[in-house]
Amino acid sequence: MTSEVHGTEWFAGTLRAWHLAMLRYAVTLDNADRLAVLRIAREIDGLHPRQDGSSEFEFFRRTSAELCAAILQPNERAPAVLQQYLVRLDDDRLKRAFAAAIDASPQLVVSPISRAARQRNELWRGLSSRSNH
Repeated sequence: MTSEVHGTEWFAGTLRAWHLAMLRYAVTLDNADRLAVLRIAREIDGLHPRQDGSSEFEFFRRTSAELCAAILQPNERAPAVLQQYLVRLDDDRLKRAFAAAIDASPQLVVSPISRAARQRNELWRGLSSRSNH
């Protein structure tokens, strides 16, 4: 079980490194940063064998190439590619930083759904009072 936990932590860290590398590329537009994104993507893809038994899983490499192209040379498809990436980002700070780096329009940055604050008096509902004990 510890190796599974270690593997999950490693994957989460590598995924975060990929997101941060993507942010760095969006800021610098440097080819070395693009290559770093692709290297991390290749590393992640190598962990997941495809259903047909081959070892070529290409989601992160394909996604990285699409994102880098959309950032460097925007075309009619670029806003959709970038919005899809922004929607997938779980970290709000990273999402805002990436949106700022690509100079995203306000409709591209999806804000999380906020819930109405609960009344504090509902906190103890259903519990008996101390005087009953």
